[in-house]
Amino acid sequence: MRRIHIIALIALALLCAGGLWLYTPDRPRAVLEAIYADPPSRFVEVLGLRVHLRDSGAAEAPPVILLHGFGSGLHTWDDWVPALQPGRRVVRLDLPGFGLTGPDPSGDYTDARTLAVLAALMDRLGIARADLIGHSMGGRFAWKFAALHPERVRRLVLISPDGFANPDQGYGQAQAVPTVMELLPYVMPTPMLRMTLAPAFGDPARMTEALLARYRDMMLAPGVRGAILERTRQNILIDPVPLLRRIAAPTLLLWGERDQMVPFDNSADYLAAIPDARLVALPGLGHVAMEEAPAETIRPVLEFLALP
Repeated sequence: MRRIHIIALIALALLCAGGLWLYTPDRPRAVLEAIYADPPSRFVEVLGLRVHLRDSGAAEAPPVILLHGFGSGLHTWDDWVPALQPGRRVVRLDLPGFGLTGPDPSGDYTDARTLAVLAALMDRLGIARADLIGHSMGGRFAWKFAALHPERVRRLVLISPDGFANPDQGYGQAQAVPTVMELLPYVMPTPMLRMTLAPAFGDPARMTEALLARYRDMMLAPGVRGAILERTRQNILIDPVPLLRRIAAPTLLLWGERDQMVPFDNSADYLAAIPDARLVALPGLGHVAMEEAPAETIRPVLEFLALP
């Protein structure tokens, strides 16, 4: 009996040690802001939310707004901004619940709340109308905004946009959150994040250590992992087709042919639903094409935005 107790104690000790090894606390905000909020970063109060943004280029130039994807932040656009900036005002932000914007005090992570924050931010920055570029989840926000506020969007660029349900998932109901995801606010070992990010690249070798470190830091910003969990719980997909049909802005779709997150075949659904849409397929690239091959992917965007 004593031997069983000893074995049980050893097992408990190993379990506790494993838990301590896996436990990953948030990084201090001051440390992250010192690294990632250098100029031209600034913070703006919008609808009770402290939004981290970068607003660069000439203030009087035609504006373009960049919306990042799930688990990412405004730095995902770093390699595109120098090419976009000449002759444009470039605005990018950490969306509610992500990056240095962090948790929304309202606790509301519905799409409607995010779209309201975007509209209010445009008002705050004096932007009546802009070109809108969105990736993945940010693509879903971009096309919804263009459908609901057509007067505020001149041109629309969607990079592997989210919005259509998977075959095993219905519309109008909350997603089931995997049990393992409940551990997200407490656990974030680097090998696990690397394994999660690798499928986002057509060639995982293009995922540099610096890029991995940035994604990890943004996930470890105070309260972000809890906010991500809440957004997942509150995410209810609606049939996108009626809204997509309302989009008046000329639309460019960019899609990596090796996208494992939002399959390339989904592009046909968007082309069928959006009245004025065109597709640029990206051979060999995955879900984060603008980070995987920035020079190649920005070229068709610049050509599209320059059209009269």
